[in-house]
Amino acid sequence: MNEELLSILEHLEREKGIKKEILIQAVEAALVSAAKKDLGPNVKDVEVKLDPKTGGIKVFSDGKEVTSGEFGRIAAQTAKQVIIQKIREAEREVIFEDFNKKMGTLALGLVHRFEKGSIIVDLGKTEAILPKSEQSPKETYRQGERVRAYILDVKKTAKGPHIVLSRSNPGLIKQMFELEVPEIYEGIVEIKSIAREAGERTKIAVYSKDDKIDCVGACVGMRGIRVKNIVRELRGEKIDIIRWNEDPKEFIAGALSPAKVLSMEIDKENRASKVLVADDQLSLAIGKRGQNVRLACKLTGWDIDIKSATETDKEKADLEKLAGIGEKIRTALESAGYKSVKKLAAADVSELTRIKGIGEKKAEKIIAQAKASKPGEDK
Repeated sequence: MNEELLSILEHLEREKGIKKEILIQAVEAALVSAAKKDLGPNVKDVEVKLDPKTGGIKVFSDGKEVTSGEFGRIAAQTAKQVIIQKIREAEREVIFEDFNKKMGTLALGLVHRFEKGSIIVDLGKTEAILPKSEQSPKETYRQGERVRAYILDVKKTAKGPHIVLSRSNPGLIKQMFELEVPEIYEGIVEIKSIAREAGERTKIAVYSKDDKIDCVGACVGMRGIRVKNIVRELRGEKIDIIRWNEDPKEFIAGALSPAKVLSMEIDKENRASKVLVADDQLSLAIGKRGQNVRLACKLTGWDIDIKSATETDKEKADLEKLAGIGEKIRTALESAGYKSVKKLAAADVSELTRIKGIGEKKAEKIIAQAKASKPGEDK
């Protein structure tokens, strides 16, 4: 019996990944419960020791051995139930520790069932949930279908680990590029930032300290094979790979691709930029429903205001129409950032008087004229 018990414990250690010491503690705790029932209510301070080498079992009460034989049928049944319970608890702990270490990486599983919009994914050892809020809006799944997802969160509960997956988190993109691009996995190419609207488009900024390495080319792969594999996994989501640059002008211009930038003004203090593009590039720079510029803002961390050449010329013309504003004053206003009637109308007198050549009365007159010119119509 004792040898059989040790054999079972060794088998569980191999098959379930539970340390033998934990199992022995579980057995000892179970046998204490069984011994108390078997020996009666008068026996106090019961302790059970299981020899890990021989499997011998000894029962102690108040430090003295009281029996070392077989326990009764009821005691054995109790021990069996508690052992099973302890083994399940230990098994849950092993699964929790395993997935807790994997948080922030990818998991591969099968779609098991659907619950109120959420997808329950079978990961083999346990199940995980892919909530509706973490699903890509363009993706649908069938029962039994393979799914690769980002491990977003792992929590310990009484019923076992609660694992939350995501198909919309930008971390999914990062992990996929690490799998597809050896240069990223090895640290030769670095992912600086990611901006994503799941199911629609992702912009990813990459960089390499080694000038000999083309960081964008490495991510694209020969004939685009690497990025194509990721796009296929994401079911057609578009991916723009941008070369990161410490110069904000270069970085912002790259982030707005495929649009081409004519010129740019940078306000480092407020992390804001004003971008000028050709008329035929305006819709491309802004993107469908503003998506391109929105993602560029997220990717770079800068506010980006885009205007076309025609809009800029119109603003200058409108500014020149204001009475009492000559070339010198207009240039001073533009240098101070007041390039449109709309912005002048929103200015304070104290702000304009800081500009050389503009006194209090002049500032009041300029603001009054700007407001009277219906700046709300200025685009």
